[in-house]
Amino acid sequence: MSKLTLFYLEGCPYCRNARQALRELAAEQTAYAEAEIEWVEESRQPALAGQFDYYYVPAVFLGRDKLYEAVPGESYAACKAQLAAALDKALQRP
Repeated sequence: MSKLTLFYLEGCPYCRNARQALRELAAEQTAYAEAEIEWVEESRQPALAGQFDYYYVPAVFLGRDKLYEAVPGESYAACKAQLAAALDKALQRP
């Protein structure tokens, strides 16, 4: 599985949803539990965050490919489905 990079902000409700969804996904499928995810708090690492093309957080990248970016008003179910799809893509790459 390839490493995912997840950009987030402390205090962001969508980022809290993402964290919870990833915990649930890991409990539901053992392969997801083995995922390597680099969590980057964008306000603490602005130089790194500035190298990626996104506007909203959470945002998930596989290498330089954006797999997921939250949208305002997004439901928890939509967030979880998008994160599952991102994990599936990471599983497909060596």
